[in-house]
Amino acid sequence: MAPLGQVDHENIERKLKDVVQELYQIMVQVSTYDAMGRSSRDVLTNEIKNLSQALQALHTAASPPNQLPSVPPELLEYVENGRNPDIYTREFVETVRRGNQLLKGKLHAFGSLRDVLAAEMAAAMPELRQDVDRVCEATGGKPPVVEGEGGGGGAEAAGGASGVAPPRAQDAAAAATGPGPSAPTPTPTPAPSSGA
Repeated sequence: MAPLGQVDHENIERKLKDVVQELYQIMVQVSTYDAMGRSSRDVLTNEIKNLSQALQALHTAASPPNQLPSVPPELLEYVENGRNPDIYTREFVETVRRGNQLLKGKLHAFGSLRDVLAAEMAAAMPELRQDVDRVCEATGGKPPVVEGEGGGGGAEAAGGASGVAPPRAQDAAAAATGPGPSAPTPTPTPAPSSGA
């Protein structure tokens, strides 16, 4: 929790005591109203004015520069129902811990999804490789490593010197077999080694 500004608790407590004292004075005046044969209307009016001033002073003492910390209504209900406020605190901490664990799991799952999606996109669309790397780095991931990269045989054997098969061969392979490592790749020229 962030530290709160300094609040003059003694001043506020003194103002509360003044309010209670004024209420007591009003109670005394009401109970003895016209008991002695003379009207105590003026005295009662003065006591009500004093109560109003005491309430205003209390409000001023507890207003924004000296604002008191807010208490959650649920905690007040716990206390009103005779329950221990420590139980509320313990339940609140457990609820926050569960929420944090759930959020951590979601973050991990989305990170894994990002990494898998980036690797698949980089493998399927090499022309977008730089964009995929930039997005991965911006979102806290590592740039994907595409299999066959730097090995020298995978893409060049399938597609010639450029590393990319001719467009018609790629479209035919994708339409006929779909993506996957076990799908045969049609080659326009016979490969020198067919051991794989």
